[in-house]
Amino acid sequence: MQSLKEFYKIGNGPSSSHTMGPKRAVEIFKNKHKDADKFKIILYGSLALTGKGHLTDYIIKQTLEGYETEIEFDTKYKCEVHPNTFDIFALKNNEEIAKWRVYSIGGGTFKVEGKKDVTIPDIYHEESFDEIVKYCEEHEYDLYDYVCNVEEDDITEYLKEIWNSMEKTIEKGLLNKGTIHGKLNLEKRAKELYEAKIENEDESLKQNRLLSAYAYATSEENASGGIIVTAPTCGAAGVLPAVLYYMKNKYNISDEKIVKALAVAGVIGNVVKQNASISGAECGCQAEIGTACSMSAGAYTYLLGGDLKKIENSAEIGMEHHLGLTCDPIYGYVQIPCIERNAIAAMRAVEASNLAMLLKNDRKISFDLVVDTMYETGKDLQSHYRETSEGGLAKKYCRNKFYNKEMQE
Repeated sequence: MQSLKEFYKIGNGPSSSHTMGPKRAVEIFKNKHKDADKFKIILYGSLALTGKGHLTDYIIKQTLEGYETEIEFDTKYKCEVHPNTFDIFALKNNEEIAKWRVYSIGGGTFKVEGKKDVTIPDIYHEESFDEIVKYCEEHEYDLYDYVCNVEEDDITEYLKEIWNSMEKTIEKGLLNKGTIHGKLNLEKRAKELYEAKIENEDESLKQNRLLSAYAYATSEENASGGIIVTAPTCGAAGVLPAVLYYMKNKYNISDEKIVKALAVAGVIGNVVKQNASISGAECGCQAEIGTACSMSAGAYTYLLGGDLKKIENSAEIGMEHHLGLTCDPIYGYVQIPCIERNAIAAMRAVEASNLAMLLKNDRKISFDLVVDTMYETGKDLQSHYRETSEGGLAKKYCRNKFYNKEMQE
């Protein structure tokens, strides 16, 4: 597994696969070929089908500002390696001087076909959660100790920066009003949820309202192209910050403890990234929101004082009940159903943790097993349910809009 510095990344939304990954790849390619006078990019699969709504072409043009840039959307070709695939060509005097085939695999991470020199190395020897638990038990580590033992000395400072960014995004999102760009004209709701005055509001309802407000705040910032942290992706970036921010304010938990919980969540997400996928284009929204829920449930349990088994149980419950969740963004925007899903997953994460804390440590389903199941399920999903906007809510919404318009006419 790679460093948590490759897992948690600060950047602009709305999509780690569609904006952050391509931006990083194009930037490196450009710097390697500064003698080029033109760049050509061909987007395939999900990048082609939802690239406009996800601002893929916009971020590429911004990255290649100053160069002549040609971008093509090829919606017909299907790459067997990964649905988020694109080719980038460097040209000089209209002659090709270099080419990369890039796979944007989720969370802002990418791979280049045949180019080991741009592949980020693994630093964790353990690959499964079971292996990590055994290692921790042998060395009497908790998951934070485990991370500190593997990572470079500055990992705690890096995670502090990550948490600071998450907090800033929530606090900014709670102040914003108005609509999010795009044809949906979607109203921002975070401020409304946060300030809502509900008669006879009990603690349970207040908890859900605040978790939702915090999740909406980050997700609305993401949908607007604001600064967010991949956790594990942009589309699922609202879940973990919402849970941690709620815990900090509810129980007056220190930032130092929150940073440790971030490490715990990162280990959980990294296991999914290593053994399955965190890409909605590859495995549906279960890979993004399901992973975010697992991470958040595990972090919440850690903050409650749960041991390794309780943390694993929480993460497993969080993932298990998102199995089969499709990725069907309307018009290709990371808005509906994405924003609301972040709020639902934040509430589910807390309930998954609470349930795990109540149950005995004798569950039949391990976290590794549910991760493997998620991956297999995702591969079995038909392509139109994997971030193409050709099925599910995306298809039904557009069809109903057309039908209603025809009726009115």
